[in-house]
Amino acid sequence: MALQIGRRVLLRSAGGLVAAAAVPRMAFALDYPVRPVHMIVDISAGLAPDVVARLVAAPLSAQLGQQFIVENKPGAGGNVGAEYVIRAAPDGYTLLVMISGNAASGALYPHLGFNFVRDMTPIAFMGYTPFVVVVNPMVPAKTLPELTAYAKANPGKLNLASPGAGTAPHLAFELFRMMTGVDIVHVPYRTPYMADLLGGQVQLAFVAAPPVLGYIKSGKLRALAVTSATRMDALPDVPPVGDTVPGYEGSGWLGLGAPKGIPAEIVDKLNKEINAIVADPAMKKRLNGLGVEWAAMTPADFGKLIADAANKWAKVIKFAGIKAE
Repeated sequence: MALQIGRRVLLRSAGGLVAAAAVPRMAFALDYPVRPVHMIVDISAGLAPDVVARLVAAPLSAQLGQQFIVENKPGAGGNVGAEYVIRAAPDGYTLLVMISGNAASGALYPHLGFNFVRDMTPIAFMGYTPFVVVVNPMVPAKTLPELTAYAKANPGKLNLASPGAGTAPHLAFELFRMMTGVDIVHVPYRTPYMADLLGGQVQLAFVAAPPVLGYIKSGKLRALAVTSATRMDALPDVPPVGDTVPGYEGSGWLGLGAPKGIPAEIVDKLNKEINAIVADPAMKKRLNGLGVEWAAMTPADFGKLIADAANKWAKVIKFAGIKAE
């Protein structure tokens, strides 16, 4: 009997210790943040993910009472910034502005010292960044089906420009090529290619919307499709590639993540705050102007998107034999 009583006391004591340990953790999460938070962007300043991060950081700072500081750490295809965050303490004070290219890193760089899908915790989705399939007007195709037919009738005659092998626009094109069987020559550029596209030295590109909206409006480029699953607000008359190629979706995307092990309470807090910020009509309008299309997601939804993207792009990279530059 005494043994049973002693055992009960011990179990109650152990339960009390667990509960006591949980209280400081919960209090820590509820108080978060108590000092500035660093949002790492693993590409150069001025590009869409960097601009969106700064747009979101300002109201996030105001709402949570601490500075959310955006820092650029580009290099090695985004792996410098990603690894910096993965190696940081999982306390919510070092976050990564994740982009679709991160999901392809494992297939592009097989000798990385980390696994992006395994080692990062998704927090909040901040938007799709679809590409527009544009052609120089000298290309006779007026629609995507016409472009596909023309490319098949003239194998190797069309050249596609991209900002480099393994970049998101290149992968979106290779997915299209894999699903249609077209023979279009990929021409990677290390410098801006827009002058060559306008001049006809290269005939088409998968490109973010904002830089080409003016050229499309003036007739200097012709928009045939967008890589998102639905039409873009910025180009409501341009159909998705998926209307011609069922099942195609090749948009870039961006969101916020943290090192594995961050408390779930902080993830939930940031997810709710960021969803509220991005859902604001004025913010949505600004994002649409940048070619960013938002959709509400839970951390689990965002995690599934990342895992699915990693699998999809690994297949495309293998199909196309892409090697990181």
